[in-house]
Amino acid sequence: MDPHEQQYVNLLLAMAVDRFSERIIQRNEGAQNALDRLRTNPQGDGVWLNEFVDAFFRDALLDNPAGSCLILQALANRRLNVPSPIFERATVGEVLQEMAKQTFATLLQQKTEEALEQTLVFGGD
Repeated sequence: MDPHEQQYVNLLLAMAVDRFSERIIQRNEGAQNALDRLRTNPQGDGVWLNEFVDAFFRDALLDNPAGSCLILQALANRRLNVPSPIFERATVGEVLQEMAKQTFATLLQQKTEEALEQTLVFGGD
């Protein structure tokens, strides 16, 4: 991957972490509640990680095979965290999109946890 592409993906990730952490802090009445819920049930009420990733991919125009490949190329060394039934009967493009979303969601969760921990350390709720 070219350095400018890697930088673009890093900027996208930073933007996603900022937006996601802000939303879950508001929905969960503070950073500590948000962190606890993110860790215990990332798909649960007030967090909805996969729904955020779906919307973020749409907004960033990544919801296509080329966008998915960009994400996968940047995160090529990361392992998928959760197997998905989409791999049973899907096109290559659909599999790439699902792999990109799952890999990005895992990294987004990790980075958001870090951001929330920093917020708590530096005087957040």
